[in-house]
Amino acid sequence: MRTYDFTPLWRSTIGFDRFFDLVDAAQHAGSDDNYPPCNVERLGEDRYQISLALAGFAPDEITVTAEQNVLTVEGRKAEKTQREFLYQGISSRPFKRQFNLADYVQVRGATFDNGLLQIELTREIPEAMKPRRIAINGSPASGLREIETKVA
Repeated sequence: MRTYDFTPLWRSTIGFDRFFDLVDAAQHAGSDDNYPPCNVERLGEDRYQISLALAGFAPDEITVTAEQNVLTVEGRKAEKTQREFLYQGISSRPFKRQFNLADYVQVRGATFDNGLLQIELTREIPEAMKPRRIAINGSPASGLREIETKVA
């Protein structure tokens, strides 16, 4: 896989820092561990849900943090006793998953049921940013004047 150096672009652009950070993060996303498995789905025009499969974890062992356009889900298994496994197929290793959120996407809540963590997200665009219809003032005939022409 190729890597790109964005340093020349950082020197000649202003205000695109977040964009280049996202491109850089997407470039390294393929090499990261994809544990725990997750789904990201659209529930409506402005509603989303992230579901993470966290078998073996309890709700008090999971932390969900939203800070500036980044959603972080961390989990650390609290082992109370040593157990002897003949085969361990359910992973209980610590993890940290981060999701970059678009502007105006807010975390509405999280639920944990049957080993599945579901995080509800909504996009709320401020009224000032939404398109609005502009009224056109004046009557249609007031701006027209009839031009007299002389017959030759």
